[in-house]
Amino acid sequence: MKALDELTLDNRFARLGDDFSTEVLPDPIEAPRLVVASEAALALLDLPLSEAASPLFIDVFSGHKLWADAQPRAMVYSGHQFGHYNPRLGDGRGLLLGEAYNAAGEHWDLHLKGAGQTPYSRMGDGRAVLRSSIREFLASEALHALGIPSSRAACVIASDTPVWREKQERAATLLRLARSHIRFGHFEYFYYTKQPEQQKTLAEHVLALHFPHCLEQPEPYLAMFREIVERNAELIAYWQAYGFCHGVMNTDNMSILGITFDFGPFAFLDDFDARFICNHSDHEGRYAFSHQVPIAHWNLSALAQALTPFISVDALRETLGLFLPLYETHYLDLMRRRLGFTQADSGDKVLIERLLSLMQNSAVDYTLFFRNLGEQPPEQAVARLRDDFVDLQGFDAWAADYLARSQGEDNHDRRERMHRVNPLYILRNYLAQKAIDAAEDGDYSEVQRLHNVLTRPFEAQPGMQAYAERPPEWGKHLEISCSS
Repeated sequence: MKALDELTLDNRFARLGDDFSTEVLPDPIEAPRLVVASEAALALLDLPLSEAASPLFIDVFSGHKLWADAQPRAMVYSGHQFGHYNPRLGDGRGLLLGEAYNAAGEHWDLHLKGAGQTPYSRMGDGRAVLRSSIREFLASEALHALGIPSSRAACVIASDTPVWREKQERAATLLRLARSHIRFGHFEYFYYTKQPEQQKTLAEHVLALHFPHCLEQPEPYLAMFREIVERNAELIAYWQAYGFCHGVMNTDNMSILGITFDFGPFAFLDDFDARFICNHSDHEGRYAFSHQVPIAHWNLSALAQALTPFISVDALRETLGLFLPLYETHYLDLMRRRLGFTQADSGDKVLIERLLSLMQNSAVDYTLFFRNLGEQPPEQAVARLRDDFVDLQGFDAWAADYLARSQGEDNHDRRERMHRVNPLYILRNYLAQKAIDAAEDGDYSEVQRLHNVLTRPFEAQPGMQAYAERPPEWGKHLEISCSS
């Protein structure tokens, strides 16, 4: 472990030049104080958790100080937002401070969200508010603990700086970590602005840094695109299997690394509802839970269009055709594991679809159903869960087929196996809101407690039963917006 001032920084993206980003100094927030820090995320930088309480740490990540070799940059990109192309977006409130590399030789982007106005703020104030910073912090680390690819969050710092959204709030900063902050929208920007040299420079940069093994292939750009398709197919399978709704799947929010990125009005499902819309600004339901698979495919098509200078249209179409089969393979594998199956069966897809239909019609808690299914031997588990369903005849028919698939399993092994993949604790919106309400009153203990619980989502923790319960009715209907 090392101290913050011992971090080794690199600035590989900054060296691409001013066509790709603009140098901007952070605008410091007033009276900064630490809200929460992630021990696991800081470990990626070889920093101990204790370092987060140091005055230097708080000064650096609230914008008051910089390393001598830091080069904060606001990245430029574009993207399709709710299906409509926006020609110029970019980092409107965040700065890429640089890359830190650790003892393992890994490079991690240090991205400070809420750092003030940039040339891409589009009339915004460049700030992030405390509530959205807490939500992104909790979600990033919770998804990682579930095994879902995600950007990481190292800390949240609160302030006395006032900002206006629907009401007056307080500004905060969040330190986000990722192996790359390059989005689909980066490629779209240079494609649609007809800057072929810069687009080639970007593609070569991405290949060399993030897909170096693709350089050994006969068509490196095609190999890179195929891997992006594969990674995103796996990512969306995780979202669907674990009931995660992103809320704003614009192409500028899609990472070329296939990680969950740019958290806004996200939500985990409480009661299963395939039609669930977590963003109250999404009036047409473009990003509803059931639409995330086709939208991911649509976004990959938008990226493919931007890569036509490097890859033939036929090759792009063929590679895009891999997305749905890959997604289904990953999804069925995840769901089989959640149901306790160790081998595939040709009838599994229909069995899963029947279960979800029954859950939809009965408002069954998505997370707790799977957890409770593994808590007891199959016969006892389905008998216990039966009362949660309205269509008892339909559930009995499903349960009979499920029990037939579960025959011959050792109950102890089955329980352990299922509990390793079925969380007891997830980041429910109402839990996040309770932590935010306390934090806005100056009490950060609930944010810290909730974060600690979510770092071990599969393990029953003494005294934490309240975090594993079904939400109250008010907690199921919280409206979450893009405003942050």
